[in-house]
Amino acid sequence: MTSIIENNIAGKVAIVTGASSGLGESTARHLAARGAKLVLAARRTDRLDKLVAEIRESGGEAIAVATDVSKRADLEKLAASAVEAFGRIDVLVNNAGVMPLSPIEKLKVDEWDRTIDVNIKGVLYGIAAVLPRMTAQGSGHIINIASVAGLKVFTPIGTVYSATKFAVRAISEGLRAETGHGIRVTIVSPGAVESELQLGSSDAESAAGVKAFYDANQIPADSVARAVVYAVEQPANVDINEIVLRPVTQDF
Repeated sequence: MTSIIENNIAGKVAIVTGASSGLGESTARHLAARGAKLVLAARRTDRLDKLVAEIRESGGEAIAVATDVSKRADLEKLAASAVEAFGRIDVLVNNAGVMPLSPIEKLKVDEWDRTIDVNIKGVLYGIAAVLPRMTAQGSGHIINIASVAGLKVFTPIGTVYSATKFAVRAISEGLRAETGHGIRVTIVSPGAVESELQLGSSDAESAAGVKAFYDANQIPADSVARAVVYAVEQPANVDINEIVLRPVTQDF
């Protein structure tokens, strides 16, 4: 027998950015297994196509849309593709992110720009693409993936990264307070989770420290996917505003 909670996911149209690996891929698989219709976004279309094929082979529905979240036009195209394929948008998982860590004194300004473009602008562009549609249909759910680095500044190598995740927290809370029309807003802040995010540092010393930290602490990507599912599956009048999860061994 299908439970009432499962029915709160089945049939929903969910966009997941950064779906080609890690948290995004795992989230897509978990939502698809519960009957959601998936619109998967990333730059690496070969991986997206493979994931779409696997979901369809398992009886699910999914499409892939090549997307660079730092480009607003790509997010508008993504939302339009979701509506064209499935008629509506019920969930946006703003998952795409980058984490090139280094001390500020190393002045990796190009990496700062990229981090801001993806982690902040990408989230805002995603919101801008789906919010009018959700408002018009009278319901929707925007889930922003942040980080425990948005709760405490990740010094001495992650100050800029933390700044972007603090921004995602502010955007999420402001959006929650401003939106009505049956729209839910959730922020998910993970600690060390197994993904390619940890591989983003061009600074060798920072990269070595991050690798050691993740090797000692990381938990599987589906830890975050289960948190997303928990938020989505709640009844329409319940809004899970914030979820923070860490490995038990992580003190930061």
